[in-house]
Amino acid sequence: MSEASFFTDMLQSITDRGRQLLFSGARATQAAAKADLQTLCEMLLSSRGEASGMALAAEILDRWEALDSEGAQAFLDMLHEKFGPDTVRLDQAIENYRTDKSSAAIIALHQAAEPRRQELLRRLNHAPNGTAKLVRMRQQLLASKDQSEGYHALDADFTHLFGSWFNRGFLTLRPIDWTTPAYILEKIIKYEAVHEIAGWEELRRRLAPADRRCFAFFHPRLADEPLVFVEVALTRSVPSAIGDVLVEGREQINADEATTAVFYSISNCQDGLRGISFGNFLIKQVVEDLRRDLPGLKNFVTLSPVPGFARWLAKARPETLTALDDPKWPDNEKTAAEVERVLLPLAARYFLTERTPEGRPVDPVARFHLGNGARLERLNFLGDRSAKAMQQAHGLMVNYLYKLDDIVANHEALAQRGEVIASPAVKSLLSQTDEGRRSGNGQQGSRPFAQIMNTTLGGGRK
Repeated sequence: MSEASFFTDMLQSITDRGRQLLFSGARATQAAAKADLQTLCEMLLSSRGEASGMALAAEILDRWEALDSEGAQAFLDMLHEKFGPDTVRLDQAIENYRTDKSSAAIIALHQAAEPRRQELLRRLNHAPNGTAKLVRMRQQLLASKDQSEGYHALDADFTHLFGSWFNRGFLTLRPIDWTTPAYILEKIIKYEAVHEIAGWEELRRRLAPADRRCFAFFHPRLADEPLVFVEVALTRSVPSAIGDVLVEGREQINADEATTAVFYSISNCQDGLRGISFGNFLIKQVVEDLRRDLPGLKNFVTLSPVPGFARWLAKARPETLTALDDPKWPDNEKTAAEVERVLLPLAARYFLTERTPEGRPVDPVARFHLGNGARLERLNFLGDRSAKAMQQAHGLMVNYLYKLDDIVANHEALAQRGEVIASPAVKSLLSQTDEGRRSGNGQQGSRPFAQIMNTTLGGGRK
């Protein structure tokens, strides 16, 4: 029996005994057994016994799982409205701090400001499978259409607690291969979020060959549920298209022939842990493991999607997209060449100069990799011609380069100065957009850049 299984069984045994004490006797039948969820939550917060506390936590979560959507929303509303901070205690702590700036007063203020539901969630976590159920509870919260102040406050509590519970120190990195138990492999198929896995045969092609690797982070309280996983291709060169990596019948190589590790898919598995970052730790750990096992590897790169590019382009230059409206444009060599000439400089602008209101790169995948210290290495025109990629990015893919000696400096450049570190090739593309604005590419006189691109891509809309 594994250590995790032993611990789970022990928790279940203690919980069962606690339930016998709480719900079997006559007094309990009148109290706990007939109590509503709010009362049970209050009982759990005031509980001092280990067994009774675990039993109450299990009862609350069992009842929560049985609620319909309306009841589940009411439960979340109740957590916000009834289990916030003790305002009387908080007011007193604020007044004390105004006259006493001691460490004790600061601690008292901090404790008074914490919502009661944070301690409630901690105690619910003691139930068997409590962690998994609370992750599902946050998933339900995130799926809610409610965007009220209460929604954000409750989500902040979940995020605060999950950030501690899913700390890197608690995570274990496990290789996933064709010998991994089927019930975990099924989840890899289910959770793949970048390049869909059509079935078992396709999964075998991604896991079984000698030049393929897959790694996942697991948490001891969700032992058989991957949190995030990365798929890696071992190659002799940096690929520019996903077909080079995934095409059936591709040339396979021995692992020790590879010079490049390509991270071509990173998938977060648990919707309830959205915003809790694991991928940055995952990539760095995998790089270290691969370097140790395969010292011939020199390059560590991604082949990444650009999920926000088409949406940004439509807003930035809607009159330039006429040619892109024809789904067959990539099959026309002349049209594709013209699109490439205009699209790549715009893509360089998208990555290097466009920012969110908070001053961050606008593309979510770019924020992840650039924030981890990668360099924007190459823009790959029509790197992915799947329907999803054409819709999201007109087929554009990107290589981010993880050069270990530069990761810290690259990260600091973005964090401190808002600077995206990019290769000279990408920077040269950006200069083409600047030229277009100034002189119409040297051939168009002083016409506006939008008008020039409108002409280049097939004329304006009628």
